[in-house]
Amino acid sequence: MNKGATRTTIIISLLIVALVGYYAYLSNKDRARREESAVTAVEAALSRDLNKDYPPTPKEVIKYYNELLRCLYNEESSQDEIEALGLKARELYDEELLEANELGGYLIRLQSDVNDYRNNNRRITNFSVASSNNVEMFEQDGYSFAKIMCGYNIMQGGQSHPSDQVYLLRKDADRRWKIYGWEAAENLETQVE
Repeated sequence: MNKGATRTTIIISLLIVALVGYYAYLSNKDRARREESAVTAVEAALSRDLNKDYPPTPKEVIKYYNELLRCLYNEESSQDEIEALGLKARELYDEELLEANELGGYLIRLQSDVNDYRNNNRRITNFSVASSNNVEMFEQDGYSFAKIMCGYNIMQGGQSHPSDQVYLLRKDADRRWKIYGWEAAENLETQVE
């Protein structure tokens, strides 16, 4: 091989190595950017500013509440994240429900409940909120109320256990639907009988 061909081969080889190196650099940079922008379910749930973006209907309130529940009971959240999720859930509660659940005691019970779920390998695998057509609206004592059912599938020990909750919401002075309380549907059925 002559000197010119050797130099050309070396230059082409260096250019190929440089291009491969530059491509690897860009790929890693793009991957790092994607990892930075990947938001966890907990971060996404906590990022909602309820002062500016409050759910407009009883169904939407319960859907967002269930997103918070899924984060609490399904994600590996730190104690600080559990507290933040609990505080976010309280923003959806009616004043009377807040008064009945003093903050300190509420957070202790919430942490205990989350730990119980984890210790017993329980997970909320699915939830379904009744359609807007199935929301029972009524007036009582000068307040507007809405009653809506939500079904849950809770997985424990490889078995799915269905559970239905009936949520009662009350419209506040700002015309926002707030969670007034809830009850297991089976308990309501036995009270009627």
